[in-house]
Amino acid sequence: MADDNTQNSDFSHEIIGAAVEVQRVLGTGLSEDVYAAALAIELAEREIGFARNVPVSASYKGRPLGDVCRADFVVEQAMVVQVRAVDALDDLHRAQAQAAVRLSGHRLGLLINFNVFPVVKGVHRIGAKP
Repeated sequence: MADDNTQNSDFSHEIIGAAVEVQRVLGTGLSEDVYAAALAIELAEREIGFARNVPVSASYKGRPLGDVCRADFVVEQAMVVQVRAVDALDDLHRAQAQAAVRLSGHRLGLLINFNVFPVVKGVHRIGAKP
């Protein structure tokens, strides 16, 4: 099981609760941008700290590549959240979320597909892999 430090920095429960409320109000079938905007409002209402569209940079053999992707959200400076609204998540969605988590320097992330009902079935926990 996770140690106390990991549990203290894991905001999964709060983020998933916010996602459930967004889907309860908006339903399914909208674009990722709409769900991301609504999730930002919901996180703010719950007083959960976050940053949106956070650039993630990388380097190759010690040389900077610049910004290679964006994290849809970084929540409480501890967790990456990627928002999708697709029929089904595929390996590319998971790989992109994994890369965003790993390159951001955070250990955990959530990949949330708002097109799945209920949204809790569309939430995938992402751990940073080397």
